[in-house]
Amino acid sequence: MTTVNPLSTVRQDVEFKSDGITCRAWLNYPSVTNNKNVPIVIMAHGFGGTREMRLEQYAQRFNAAGMATLIFDYRHFGASDGYPRQCLIPTREISDWHAALSYARILPNIDKQRIALWGTSFAGGLVVTVAAQDGKVAATVSQCPMLDGLASALEIARYAGILSLLRVSTHGVFDVARSIVGAPAHYIPAAAKEGEVGAMSSHDAYDAYLRLVPQNKTHENQVTARTGLLVPMFRPIRDAAKVKCPALLQICTQDTVAPAAAAEKAAQKMPKAEVVRYPVGHFDVYFGEAFERSVSDQLAFLQKHLF
Repeated sequence: MTTVNPLSTVRQDVEFKSDGITCRAWLNYPSVTNNKNVPIVIMAHGFGGTREMRLEQYAQRFNAAGMATLIFDYRHFGASDGYPRQCLIPTREISDWHAALSYARILPNIDKQRIALWGTSFAGGLVVTVAAQDGKVAATVSQCPMLDGLASALEIARYAGILSLLRVSTHGVFDVARSIVGAPAHYIPAAAKEGEVGAMSSHDAYDAYLRLVPQNKTHENQVTARTGLLVPMFRPIRDAAKVKCPALLQICTQDTVAPAAAAEKAAQKMPKAEVVRYPVGHFDVYFGEAFERSVSDQLAFLQKHLF
């Protein structure tokens, strides 16, 4: 196990195993712990995203408020191991979340009863499923959450046409066929320009998605094409009623990637849902005034339920 110093205020590089594959993460303790157990927020990005894509701006606010944070990359992505690269399989990412939870529970100076899951976009749905399965987390935060893959696919059909879905599916079948014979993976863009083939191709997806990447970093804007076949079957909304902990759902009412209607339906099923709505698009919450509103609401929610 990685050596961890709970008295350090410097970001620590740590790692844990998920199904035998190494996932790497950033661990931060709050500036003042007094060697006492503190709450922790486990964090990960959305569809094809990595920890470098503006997640630390949230973590720093949580650290300043007395919470530790663990930001990890899924297997196949970012600093984590796993081949083929950029292979997004929802069930595997769920396993990575459970592995991160298990790791957090053995960290020094962490209160095991005060662990929150924080997910944005695709991960906003993942944390719902993980919380339902785990049953012990103290709270979840879902920012602009993708809670119904089928609804997202239908939204693509609405704005891009059924032909767009068929093209993505064709690429997916080709990728699966290649994997069966041991050939290298076949890829499609994670975010594409309007009218082009990609997992996300709404009018605001391409430029906004790439805007999340730091200027001094490179990012592989692609996922294995088989992912396009799996996402419509990923439906965290089915697990919503099983989430017994407080759950913050931050819904972007102009969202073209993760339909707001699906998040609203999920909220109605959750016994302890708290809903906040923002009149912005899917990618707007990472920047400017929308970010400030979103992170402020997250802080208020986490302080209410973790302290």
